[in-house]
Amino acid sequence: MSLSRRAVLLAALAAPLPARLIAAEGFRVRDLWEKDMRFSPLAERLNGARVEASGFMAPPLKAQSTFFVLTNRPMSVCPFCETEAEWPDDIIAVHARRVVDVIPYNVKIIVSGRLELGASTEAETGFVSRARIVEAAARRA
Repeated sequence: MSLSRRAVLLAALAAPLPARLIAAEGFRVRDLWEKDMRFSPLAERLNGARVEASGFMAPPLKAQSTFFVLTNRPMSVCPFCETEAEWPDDIIAVHARRVVDVIPYNVKIIVSGRLELGASTEAETGFVSRARIVEAAARRA
């Protein structure tokens, strides 16, 4: 039995795309939350999906980490290390696939990965998050 080119093409188009070829959906971190800090319908829809978010890398909590915090605005100090610092409004935990190359705090970056919702404690630092981007990679915008 021989397959026609059309049958092969249709079979290829019907096959699921590898995850790396599926386009990530962009979002703003603040849009993940309702005013009462419940997850928004957008957050619920994106939970488990590949996403992209832009912002700034907060100074890492420790060297050689696979974890950092994406902030909406540049922060020259660790937002969790200074008792007088104002807690940022728009942050999300980012868990990278490998040790993070630190990008200067004032350089805009784009993070891509999978959105994960629900309370979780980061093992290395004890940082608690309700939302995070996992299996992430960061690049300069």
